[in-house]
Amino acid sequence: MYAWIFRNLPGPMWLRIIESLLLIAAVVLLLMMYVFPWLNEYISPFTDSTIGQSTQ
Repeated sequence: MYAWIFRNLPGPMWLRIIESLLLIAAVVLLLMMYVFPWLNEYISPFTDSTIGQSTQ
């Protein structure tokens, strides 16, 4: 799949490398800004820790 994306990017090799890095950065930004915060709402009950909390 990654090879297919790389082959279909326009331009010479140096431009395709830059475009690939921009695509990777865009995907990471999308995940960090939207996907992971949305997902955290649904998984936070499973990751709550009780270690260190006093029972008294």
